[in-house]
Amino acid sequence: MTKIRFLFRLSLLSILIGATSCLLASTAMAEEYVSVVKDGVNIRSGPDTTKEILWTVFKGFPLQVTDQQGNWSKVVDYEGDTGWIASSLLAKEKTLIVKVETANLRVGAGIDYELVASAKHGVVFKPLETEGDWVKVKHADGTTGWVASRLLWPN
Repeated sequence: MTKIRFLFRLSLLSILIGATSCLLASTAMAEEYVSVVKDGVNIRSGPDTTKEILWTVFKGFPLQVTDQQGNWSKVVDYEGDTGWIASSLLAKEKTLIVKVETANLRVGAGIDYELVASAKHGVVFKPLETEGDWVKVKHADGTTGWVASRLLWPN
């Protein structure tokens, strides 16, 4: 009886460890943010070049990887649209995209600071640093400023 109880506990422990590992692996994968490496990259309906092109993205476009299948990554964008992209077209560099109609860039981290510029929906930035709920960003044209993180994706 004791040997059976021990084996039962050992099996239960193995199941719990396995389930926890799977949960942690899926959580880590669900939070992997990447960016597209070049302009004109297709997002497809499935993990194959013969699958339908759903939309096309540009260099620096941020995506969240939710799954992988072979050399393909299943991704979601800032509007919640999902599709598949060849993994070789993704970089680990995180970028941010404006998810509201207009976001103001400021000299400092707060609404009391002077405006530097405004950015429209869909403009992409490279994050430089954070301070509280603010992110200092840099645009490809060299413009830098602070933006409230709630106006950007991912935040």
